[in-house]
Amino acid sequence: MKLNVEQFRKWDRKAITLLGMSGVGKTRLACLLRDAHWFHYSGDYRIGTHYLSEAMSDNVKQKAMQVPLLKKLLLSDSITISNNISVDNLKAVSTFLGQLGDPEKGGLGLREFKRRQNLHREAEISAMLDVPDFIQRSHDVYDYKHFINDAGGSLCELEDESVLKTLAEHTLIIYIRATEQDEVELIKRAEQAPKPLYYREAFLDEHLDVYLKENNLEYAAMIDPDDFVRWIFSKLFYNRIPRYQAIADKYGYTVCTNNIARVNSETDFLELIEQQL
Repeated sequence: MKLNVEQFRKWDRKAITLLGMSGVGKTRLACLLRDAHWFHYSGDYRIGTHYLSEAMSDNVKQKAMQVPLLKKLLLSDSITISNNISVDNLKAVSTFLGQLGDPEKGGLGLREFKRRQNLHREAEISAMLDVPDFIQRSHDVYDYKHFINDAGGSLCELEDESVLKTLAEHTLIIYIRATEQDEVELIKRAEQAPKPLYYREAFLDEHLDVYLKENNLEYAAMIDPDDFVRWIFSKLFYNRIPRYQAIADKYGYTVCTNNIARVNSETDFLELIEQQL
């Protein structure tokens, strides 16, 4: 959606999609606007509570069934296992996505890892295509005037034009671009605390081959999961930047993390958007 300042000001029921890498401030901003009575739609929350909920529960149950006591209790319906997911706690989603590597170090085999990656991709596509419906529901059911879509960091990797066209038709897309200083900090933070990531399959295959050769490893199951994430994160980060920018150039607008960091109220946010328009 492309608007001028006057059109944006007259837009009675604003709907905005925040795009960018994890850590650039999307969720902080969405939570700030939530406190100002905007409907906070989290793509990852929708994925975890709807599209991957059953697969995530089954994964935990499968682990629990390996413990005789828990198996006995589960089979007799004496206990239940469920996901405890909130917008502020999405650890169950990332845990299911998992990391590639040695199973003894908590890693997943390549086939299972790719299966979960594909499940996540399909779930994220579906969650983003749900946005128009939730915009309507947020107004009609929950009586919210404005809507903020806190999109996942991997949205630029989906390679599904229908998602981008849907978001552009119904929301104003704002790409939060990290400054050079923030880029360094985000990469440093990711290397210090490696977390599960989504990769396009072609990107994963290319870089996995390089990693295995550099480390004289024959199979993905020999990989240290955390080491692989540390090695690949900066490559993924810089591969995503032009993808984000292409989306913003075609469908939306760009703001920088240093500007977002100064936003402390709804008024600050709206003024920043108007500056970009």
